[in-house]
Amino acid sequence: MKAGLDTSVVLRLLLGQPTNQAARAVGFLDKLSREGHRAVVSDLVVAEAYFALQHHYDVSKHDALMGLRRLFADGEIKPLGAVAEVLALEGLASAKPGFVDRLIHEAYASTADAMVSFEKAAGKLKSVRVL
Repeated sequence: MKAGLDTSVVLRLLLGQPTNQAARAVGFLDKLSREGHRAVVSDLVVAEAYFALQHHYDVSKHDALMGLRRLFADGEIKPLGAVAEVLALEGLASAKPGFVDRLIHEAYASTADAMVSFEKAAGKLKSVRVL
């Protein structure tokens, strides 16, 4: 069995707050692991968590990215899509294009011939056409 975690669960795991919900999330993951199952997280959930950490919890881009990297570090939670590849990039907190734009680009790389954007920074990426 694979259990897809939504943003509310990911945020509890990252922040440890509220403590009762964070404890339930950790308990769920422990039970899942003991039963030989795993939790998965989609690119969309990771992007939403990244923005929520910054805008609702005043977490810096750097710290949000570090927290997301740690979330997947031990392998108990598996990232789906391109998240693992994009999170591995150096200097991501200040990169142009940024984290979410790179997730979008990677999703298109596997499903489209090109990505089209008005963002000049996106032109640094492969198969991007800047209008």
